[in-house]
Amino acid sequence: MSDSLTYAYYPGCSGTGTSIEYDMSTRAVCAKLGVHLAEIPDWSCCGSTPAHTVDHTLSCALSARNLQLVEGMNLDTAVTPCPSCLTNLKTAERRMNNGDMLEKANKLLDTPYTGGVATKSVLQILVEDLGLDALKKLAVKPLKGLKVAAYYGCIMNRPPEVMQFDDPEHPMSMDNIMKALGATVLPFPLKVECCGASFGIPRKDIVMKLSGKLLDAADGLGVDALITACPLCQMNLDLRQSQINSATGAKHKIPVFYYTQLMGLALGLDEKELGIDKLCVSPRNAINAIGSENK
Repeated sequence: MSDSLTYAYYPGCSGTGTSIEYDMSTRAVCAKLGVHLAEIPDWSCCGSTPAHTVDHTLSCALSARNLQLVEGMNLDTAVTPCPSCLTNLKTAERRMNNGDMLEKANKLLDTPYTGGVATKSVLQILVEDLGLDALKKLAVKPLKGLKVAAYYGCIMNRPPEVMQFDDPEHPMSMDNIMKALGATVLPFPLKVECCGASFGIPRKDIVMKLSGKLLDAADGLGVDALITACPLCQMNLDLRQSQINSATGAKHKIPVFYYTQLMGLALGLDEKELGIDKLCVSPRNAINAIGSENK
């Protein structure tokens, strides 16, 4: 296997719990594609959303610890499927280039971080390093007949000077993957609008409004499914969909897949291996739509 397709893998905390199907499908798809994800040994929480609101040095050190572990693996690139984890890792990567922050954060680490580890999303390496042509060639069960819209959320590509991937206002990476695998991708005008994020706990009304707006737009397009790359976005749109229906009077029944799950189906992987059964809104009608053009 080429070293260029070997990466240090940071699954993130949600990947071992609430979004385990994202981690499952990411690992399964990458293995099928010949992309080696070497899990970072003894990785720890990146601080998620709360840490940087309390202490920037602590937040930086939490992520830098994981980057330091990557140095010990003799790899120069860490990848993660989660946009929130990616934001923290990339922010730490940038901040640790500052001598003052490097010194302060390293005082909190058992082993100092010396720098040089790049961080990317799994989505980015699939598009840029593997490439759409390779994906298309490996598809054994194209997604023809399936109508999807891609929802990126508000942090996967922003701020652009930090994330440095795709267009911050009109990203197309997931759209292009789905097109390469045969799906019909409908243009989604709200693809980078916020779903309400973690306000689902203190202000559920905000999530009901913002996520409801996204589901209304998707229903208006007539999609069979939404796809996303963010655990929090997926949770708000999938797990909370019945709550949104109750709050707004809507009758949405839109399955919300991780893009890796649909990739896995196109690559011929088993539904169980992809965690399809863990989705809250039944995906059965959407899956049954695959291949309908040929029926």
